[in-house]
Amino acid sequence: FDAGFFGISPREAQWMDPQQQLLLEVAIEALEQANLPVDGLLGSRTAVYVGAMNQDYATLHQNEDVYAATGSEASFLAGRLSYLLGLRGPSMIVGTACSSSLVTTHLACQALRTKECDVALSGGVSLILRPESNAMLTKMQATAPDGLSKTFDATADGFGRGEGCGVLVLKRLADAQRDGD
Repeated sequence: FDAGFFGISPREAQWMDPQQQLLLEVAIEALEQANLPVDGLLGSRTAVYVGAMNQDYATLHQNEDVYAATGSEASFLAGRLSYLLGLRGPSMIVGTACSSSLVTTHLACQALRTKECDVALSGGVSLILRPESNAMLTKMQATAPDGLSKTFDATADGFGRGEGCGVLVLKRLADAQRDGD
């Protein structure tokens, strides 16, 4: 993680949840792939909607350092991205368990439709950093014994956990065509 690139001190970066770091990196990559220069978004009506549900890092590092609070609290995920890029659109975290990223995309499209923003970043991040949550889900028989989700299938017997990060850059079609995107 290149903390300097994001203007984050080494000490603060040390206490950041890896989910925040991954989200920042993937969001920048998404903007680069969309050919939207980061410095061109400064002060823009760009929204950020982030789905998140795992709080493993926060429980590992409670009260250890002043930066542990901002580095591990889920509510800072979207705000940190908006702040670092100087964005002026809506910015929120969505926690609806497994559907969080889908809900962020719905909210982003809705905000574009109602012209609350001109560009929207929609995504989600989830890293499993502690074994306790897997153990609890296994005891609840929520996870599939083979680790595979079989949504809407007659053989469905739980879900398979996954981790990662994805970010979409969304724009109204007419605006994207006008801008040559």
